[in-house]
Amino acid sequence: MMIQDEPFLAPIVRKIRLLGTLLVLATVFVLVGMTFSPLQVNAATMQEQPSIAQVSVKPTNKPTVRIPKFDSKKVFLGITPTGWSNSDDPSIDLVPPIPYRQIFSEMALAGFKGSQMSGKYPQDLTELKKELGLRGLTISEPWVGTYFTIGDKTDSQKIFDQQLAFMKSIGGDTIVVAELGGAVHQQPIAPLPNRPIFNDTQWKALTDGLNDLGKQAHDAGMKLVYHPHVGTGVETMADIDRLMTGTNPQYLSLLLDTGHLYYAGVNPLEVTQKYADRIKHVHLKNIRKPIYEQSKTDGLSFLNSIRAGVFTVPGDKEGDIDFKPILDRLALAKYEGWLIVEAEQDPNKANPLQYALMARTYLKQVTGL
Repeated sequence: MMIQDEPFLAPIVRKIRLLGTLLVLATVFVLVGMTFSPLQVNAATMQEQPSIAQVSVKPTNKPTVRIPKFDSKKVFLGITPTGWSNSDDPSIDLVPPIPYRQIFSEMALAGFKGSQMSGKYPQDLTELKKELGLRGLTISEPWVGTYFTIGDKTDSQKIFDQQLAFMKSIGGDTIVVAELGGAVHQQPIAPLPNRPIFNDTQWKALTDGLNDLGKQAHDAGMKLVYHPHVGTGVETMADIDRLMTGTNPQYLSLLLDTGHLYYAGVNPLEVTQKYADRIKHVHLKNIRKPIYEQSKTDGLSFLNSIRAGVFTVPGDKEGDIDFKPILDRLALAKYEGWLIVEAEQDPNKANPLQYALMARTYLKQVTGL
């Protein structure tokens, strides 16, 4: 039958041919897909695939909060030698003792730039500078113990003068001070219930003495930073508040020691938030909470608590302190100065270099330094 003979059939025939063509193309596409698809997708698999709506992140009107980073030209990372050797307890060391050159070398190897002064280091300034310089290190701070609350102003001034001269020679600008009148942290008794409580007269002697030393430091182009310390008369939040209120901010700043604050029952973040503008030096010390709690329960002395392993470094998963919000708050306040890792540990139990590297890796992650 010819289409021209039956004009009314022509549209129907064209539709049939079009449908046939489409059917052929569909068959080809299916065969090609089966041939080249790398995965056999079944119904169950298809049901597991998230939809676009499920994986899309909806825009929010909340602004992105960016925590400011530290200025690498104004903030420096250091570490104390207490992971290798403890000046307060010479028994915490290897046998034979770890030589100071090894301590310096491992500090530098871990990526730190400074160290707190130690009795284990050379006391001859020329030798000390030489050994530090070989490794790109310097001294971040010395320690000044004062005794104003027991009427010993003369010795307090003498110790301060010695350390001021030392820091001038070494090229540093920070002096750490703590009042040791009546301190019990080196005695064989529990530090928290037995620490000294200053009366009004002692507080006046302390704040006057610190203002005096602070002015001397200020006039010499240095800063005096106070270290609240476990087992002393300045360790609680109330103590810190009274000290800050009674001293001149121009002459006395605050050292933030996270471990000593935690040990004394003080929240380090709270102190950071409250006194961010007066914090000019930082010790980053972590706490192993189970050992801390057991130390309090058993009434251990401060040194025995250290021997039991109460302290560790930032970045240790056994530690209980969250350092990131503390460091973020310091960065927000445009903190300048040293961030010093400190953890009194027994090197027989905790490899010093391993823990130094642990701390340095963590600080790189949370500070960018």
